[in-house]
Amino acid sequence: MKINETGRINAMNPYQRSAESQRQEQMKKSTRKDEVSISDEALKLLQAQKSSEVDAERANKIASLKQQVSAGTYQVDAAKLAETLAPYFKQSSEN
Repeated sequence: MKINETGRINAMNPYQRSAESQRQEQMKKSTRKDEVSISDEALKLLQAQKSSEVDAERANKIASLKQQVSAGTYQVDAAKLAETLAPYFKQSSEN
């Protein structure tokens, strides 16, 4: 007496089903394209590196300005100073 028909069409045992699903997963993984992800720590390091380059440029500029001031050769551009200060004085006079 047969309880389960083994010759049924479309019949698969659970082991075959799981093996088939694993093969499909592997196929999906193999066809997936490469991708790159950058961690938050790496982004922070990159920003710190860029800021250190900017800081080095700024330090050189400050050193140059200090040298000009101490030598007495530094000249202030009065027009540029007035343009920069004008919005501040307009804002303070409105208050």
